[in-house]
Amino acid sequence: MLARTHCGDFRVHHIGQTVRLNGWAQTNRDHGGVVFIDVRDRSGLVQIVVHPDDPAVHQLAHSLRQQDVIEVVGEVIARSDETVNAKLPTGAIEVKASTITVLNRSETPPFMIDDTCDTGEQHRLEYRYLDLRRPKMQGFMALRHRVTHAARNYLDSQSFLEIETPILNKSTPEGARDYLVPSRVYPGSFFALPQSPQIFKQLLMVAGMDRYYQIARCFRDEDLRADRQPEFTQVDIELSFVSQDEVMAVAEGLLRSMFDAGVGIHLPETFPRITYADAMDRYGLDRPDVRFGLEHVNITEMMKRVEFKVFREPADNGGLVKIMRVPGGSALSRKQIDDYTKFVSIYGAKGLAWIKVNDVTDLPGGLQSPIVKFLPEDVLADMLQACGAENGDLLFFGAGDEKVVNDALGNLRVKVGHDMGLVAAGDHRFVWVVDFPMFAWNADEKRPEALHHPFTAPYAEDLDKLESDPLNMRSQAYDLVWNGTEIGGGSIRIHNPEVQARVFKTLGISDEEADSKFGFLVNALKYGAPPHGGLAFGLDRVLSLMAGVDSIRDVIAFPKTQKAADPMSNAPSEVSDAQWKELGLRKRRTIQES
Repeated sequence: MLARTHCGDFRVHHIGQTVRLNGWAQTNRDHGGVVFIDVRDRSGLVQIVVHPDDPAVHQLAHSLRQQDVIEVVGEVIARSDETVNAKLPTGAIEVKASTITVLNRSETPPFMIDDTCDTGEQHRLEYRYLDLRRPKMQGFMALRHRVTHAARNYLDSQSFLEIETPILNKSTPEGARDYLVPSRVYPGSFFALPQSPQIFKQLLMVAGMDRYYQIARCFRDEDLRADRQPEFTQVDIELSFVSQDEVMAVAEGLLRSMFDAGVGIHLPETFPRITYADAMDRYGLDRPDVRFGLEHVNITEMMKRVEFKVFREPADNGGLVKIMRVPGGSALSRKQIDDYTKFVSIYGAKGLAWIKVNDVTDLPGGLQSPIVKFLPEDVLADMLQACGAENGDLLFFGAGDEKVVNDALGNLRVKVGHDMGLVAAGDHRFVWVVDFPMFAWNADEKRPEALHHPFTAPYAEDLDKLESDPLNMRSQAYDLVWNGTEIGGGSIRIHNPEVQARVFKTLGISDEEADSKFGFLVNALKYGAPPHGGLAFGLDRVLSLMAGVDSIRDVIAFPKTQKAADPMSNAPSEVSDAQWKELGLRKRRTIQES
């Protein structure tokens, strides 16, 4: 029997060969008695030609419907010059069929199985096995394979061990809600699905594994967005006896390998770094898009010289006042400015002050804005100089609570940058954000909380602030940002049990709670834990950005909807009364049932 040849592999050097191929009938066209069939498999598409000189084969070819599964044996021949399809890799040849065998018939598909399909996502997810036949979707799955294969090859070359960590685990919430699994053997007790392999990979360092990695499945029961899924994948690494710089260097090499294999983009040898404080000051966000300017200027101190309450009150009371200069922005219409005002309200801003700069040499006459009359001329001059304003610029102001100002003006910067075409296509900029605060203030619970997670190590020189001034401590944490999207992050971990205990106390975690939630990790640190650190890349997010799609669902074979449901299998679903009983659980009656 002839060996199978994949449809997309045929080229001119195959002319004259007899081949056997299998695939799905994509189209069926009759051109004056000669039937042309496009047959596709994962490798691509090839044209089959059937002449009427073989009535049985010709009749069968006529009967084929879209998505019928067929086998074709025939000779590879050259297409005539006028029928060559230069857009198709196999476009210079076709296969003259001698036999066609129908392996399985297909019902009429619920939508067209091609890349022009415009049916809704819900419908495509319901028939995901058909959606995945589309060339674009198969390309995304091939991209995923190339990237994960490259990651494994690189980490293997760096002496990492691939080790699996448990899926059924103890519930140790790390910020999001756990998915819980009831135990039949231990009635009333539950496993939790892992939000990350964090604790286990630290335990592997205690165990002397030295360098660990895993393409890890993780689960979080949280509200969903386009870049979130209830189950997702991380490229997860952990290393012993390393500094922050060494972890980041390994991560850069890993990412270079993934990009080379995935999309043929060659990344620089090293990535620039910016501190968290600098990122917030200049960009308002801890995931700055550094492809364009529009950087912020802090004028809080300057605004203590004005009587204008909108600026003066936050300046006097621990708030923040910033300018964002938009070169050429004075051409924006009042409607566009009003639209931006509505936009910043999403982030809690009560308004958006602005000034159009018509003539920097004429103050205040050369400035156009409702707020100019409230600002003294010397302050206007200092303000224009501070932000480097020029004629034709537009200045946007943020004033108020520090977080609100940074969120509003930071996200406005990104929107304006895209709206004004300041982002060049194909420009890929990576930046490390380092020196994150160790803690953030939880206003609801009136206590510090870990900005990353409670196992992140502080800088040694900041340790004396742990009890006295925790909100001004820096951590050895680092995030990698690609074009304004955080794609991964990690930290050096706490390996000293005394330091870990002090951090738990600062977080308001009692000894009893720490022992209940994290006792097995704390105990492990007592037995010679090495200094260690690591990082995880969000694989789905990286792939979606590589593929240029808006949602990570497109690069996951069988994703959930934004409501964490699977319309194909109808999961989640009810289980039988017998299963409830076997697990020792009872249904709670709803209002409708009662």
